[in-house]
Amino acid sequence: MTTPPRLVPLLEQFDFARTRLADRMAGPVMNSGNGTDVDVVPMTDEEYLWEPVAGCWSVRRRADGPGPGATLLVGAGDWGRDAAPAPHPSPPPFTTIAWRLSHLSELLALRADHTTGSRTLTRDDYRVSADAAGAIAAFDAGATAWRETLLATDDAGLDTVGRSRYPYGSDPENPFVDIVWWVNQELLHHGAEIALIRDLYRHRAAHSGGVEY
Repeated sequence: MTTPPRLVPLLEQFDFARTRLADRMAGPVMNSGNGTDVDVVPMTDEEYLWEPVAGCWSVRRRADGPGPGATLLVGAGDWGRDAAPAPHPSPPPFTTIAWRLSHLSELLALRADHTTGSRTLTRDDYRVSADAAGAIAAFDAGATAWRETLLATDDAGLDTVGRSRYPYGSDPENPFVDIVWWVNQELLHHGAEIALIRDLYRHRAAHSGGVEY
């Protein structure tokens, strides 16, 4: 299938943001933005779960129960992601890399399923990763599934209202091209957040009088 011309820049933006985030987490290098490679230390499990402030939302062992302000753990398996039904806490809790990456990977996988898949998956079906390597792999799987969905979209599909039936957003009421734009926005802003938390984690020892690493 030929990619619709108006989808091309959105697909290129998605690919750029996906690669940049994946490289920022896993290394061994990432593009600095000017074509120069910068060394990247792969994300560790400790960093993945690091809580920079008190009261963070994160992913947790189901046996331990939800974190501060959360009332449930969403996801399948032994681990879940902190959550609460609407209305959500205000101001929103600070969330860890684990929380943000799980949320991002889940929305990619579920939107793909609710567009070109079974249209049955829920957050309770999505397995939350307990470790950094598993979370990075889950992100890659979700991004791959969503990209395949984009490649299966023709020009008419971009204008189809409700082509995505993703149940946790306004997808059923919007043309698909708007959802494609929104997913890119989610990937870009959560990717930037994860990168910033990585920077804070790397520099925290220097601010506490330790040796920067």
